[in-house]
Amino acid sequence: MAPGRVLARQAAGAAAAGRHSLTKHTPASYRSFASISQSPVSPARNHRVVVVGGGSAGLAISHQLLRSGRFAQDDIAIVDPAEWHHYQPGWTLVGGGLKDKEQLRRPLASLVDPKLKLYSEPVSSFSPDDNSVLLGNGSTLTYDQLVVVPGIKVDLNSIKGLPEAVSNPDSNVSCIYTYETVDKTFKTIQRLRGGQAIFTQPAGVIKCAGAPQKIMWLALDHWKRAGLYQPQQGGSSSSPIQIAFATGLPVMFGVPKYSAALEALRQARGVEGLFSHDLVEVDGETAVFAGPDGPVRRRFDLLHVVPKMGAHAFVKQSPLANEAGFVDVDDATLRHKRYANVWSAGDASSLPTSKTAAAITAQAPVLVRNLLRALEGGAEPHPGYDGYTSCPLLTEYGKVMLAEFKYGGVPQETFARFGWDQATPRRAFYHLKKDFFPWVYYKSMVKGTWGGPKGWIN
Repeated sequence: MAPGRVLARQAAGAAAAGRHSLTKHTPASYRSFASISQSPVSPARNHRVVVVGGGSAGLAISHQLLRSGRFAQDDIAIVDPAEWHHYQPGWTLVGGGLKDKEQLRRPLASLVDPKLKLYSEPVSSFSPDDNSVLLGNGSTLTYDQLVVVPGIKVDLNSIKGLPEAVSNPDSNVSCIYTYETVDKTFKTIQRLRGGQAIFTQPAGVIKCAGAPQKIMWLALDHWKRAGLYQPQQGGSSSSPIQIAFATGLPVMFGVPKYSAALEALRQARGVEGLFSHDLVEVDGETAVFAGPDGPVRRRFDLLHVVPKMGAHAFVKQSPLANEAGFVDVDDATLRHKRYANVWSAGDASSLPTSKTAAAITAQAPVLVRNLLRALEGGAEPHPGYDGYTSCPLLTEYGKVMLAEFKYGGVPQETFARFGWDQATPRRAFYHLKKDFFPWVYYKSMVKGTWGGPKGWIN
């Protein structure tokens, strides 16, 4: 069957299933390791495996371990204080008016298999020399193997004036990176009728490095359809809305192949590129950047901000962290470089690849296989992870550029075998992003049965 028909069939099935499986819930705070629940915890409890984090990596790894059939009731524990689990890759769709944020979350407890022990507490500290984890309520968990996958912190306070601006419903400042602020984004896009729109991307590590411009491309397409933006190479002074992309990077994207394609789009669509511009302050209707030659001030009528991100304090301040604050693991085996019974994957890890849910689909099976080998007798871990990650880059409503690559920014494209160049935006990829991926995430990935490009796993 032709690849386009395969994708169309998958997307149609996903959309149909999604209409029945995606439920809405009342508003609550998004996933945060700062919140504290009051669940009682045993003063000292031993588990064969303790998994810190109930996000994409934590759920996938825990359930893949459980599905191995080698663990009894409560042998595996998950530690996470969050009430809700969010499909965060879908927040770009919310910002573009394509999804409701309530559709993309589930109560965390409902996603955890009853054979797993869930501690709804924050982590206070790690003591890897004693094989123990101290929880926020003073209880201690001991372990044979530890998996540290709590994600990273989105820090609105990293930019002066941003918390006040983004929380003000009357301002045209928004951010798709938190549950509380994501739905404001499309409202600001809809009400802008003219003026300067600026979309930012910070220097440093962030979740999904393509998302800062995904929301820009959707906004541009929305304004174009409304007759408020006339794309023209080199910019257009006659267009009611002007658009600028201000990024802390010197290029559009970190992988040369896709960066070249996105740069061509930027120029063809008349978007101003402000490269090596790192937002440091929101001052009323002025954005202040640290530019290559000093401070730069730009007035705006709409500002979409991506704040800086980094390791949670309880990871950064622990013996497990590297100099940057991330869990210091081997790039290929995912085992800690100093502690042989500690593992990490996903956003909290030091793995030098883009931090995406797609990366976890490739990382989790490697980590699980190596952890099981360690439990069975201390066998050396197998170097099975090559840095694979993926970023479905929305370039307009109805088209996606499907960036897939491994370590070194080398493309590793799933659909190359069909002769498709994935730097070319396609409608089939759009339905993967919008319909199939959100469906398969809750249907299979968090249950430990989805392997990304490799399909379903046992």
